[in-house]
Amino acid sequence: MPKAAWKQILKRVWTMWGFHNLSLLGAGVAFFTFLALTPLIAATVMVYGLVGDVETVQSQMRSIIQVVPREAAIVIEDQLLGVVTANTGVTGLALAIALAFAIYGGMRAANGLISLTARAAALTLAAVFVALTGLISAGLFAWLQTQASGMLGPSAEFAVKIMTWTVSVLLGSTGFALIMRYGPDRAPAKWRWLAPGALLATLLWIAVSFGFSFYVAYISDYNATYGSLSAVVVFLMWLFLSAYGVLAGALFNVEIERQTTVDTTTGAARPIGQRGAVLADLAEGGLSISQWMEKAERRAVRRHLRASKFKALVKP
Repeated sequence: MPKAAWKQILKRVWTMWGFHNLSLLGAGVAFFTFLALTPLIAATVMVYGLVGDVETVQSQMRSIIQVVPREAAIVIEDQLLGVVTANTGVTGLALAIALAFAIYGGMRAANGLISLTARAAALTLAAVFVALTGLISAGLFAWLQTQASGMLGPSAEFAVKIMTWTVSVLLGSTGFALIMRYGPDRAPAKWRWLAPGALLATLLWIAVSFGFSFYVAYISDYNATYGSLSAVVVFLMWLFLSAYGVLAGALFNVEIERQTTVDTTTGAARPIGQRGAVLADLAEGGLSISQWMEKAERRAVRRHLRASKFKALVKP
């Protein structure tokens, strides 16, 4: 796309940020993620516990959560210790049943982003396996960094650190791309149309985590305001800001898709109106942002009226 197109995309992202009320959506996602935290950790630990011991899981989990605010890390670690203690010795059928309940509980976070049960279950499983990959990768790179520092010198250690962050960004982008591709109730978009928003979401999440950690540590005093609840409040705020970043990446992808008439969906190229996705099936032409917003509002009103008529028809 030319520079002029990217300028239009960024302008629409700025405008539609408030139109879609991303702050309220982010708060909802943060709430459902908070509810799903314990079962998601439980599912991850139970699966990983098949090949690793408790001490390994704990040490590698600590390396994962170093980037988040200290109070948030305390909440996660407390939940992790509770799960590890409760599930010690669980094997066989009991493990399968416990894992099924954990995945079902973890679906509450996925349901905050999507409304399709089968996809929610699949994305919850994907989240567990992305987390497992992160845990294993963290342990591997920690070992490599130790070996490089002792045997090959500081240059090799620096190279391993760069590799660690690169793999972390790739893993994060992959997870966000999975949500953005299979979360919406539409024909899935091609990966290359999802990559910019997924990468942006990952970078924003890293920036939010470091920035909020600095803010909590050196600027704000949550302990003085919230007392014993400070850890929970900080954790919820971090989840909220993280969800904000993910939604911003999704909005970026939306406006990129709106900018083109090329078929962005998977499969053979189809004409506009037959692609199975709202934005992929629309050609906005040269409308200004205000004109597009008026058109979007009219479409929303028509959808609402059609839904009301349908409900009236099926009402007993």
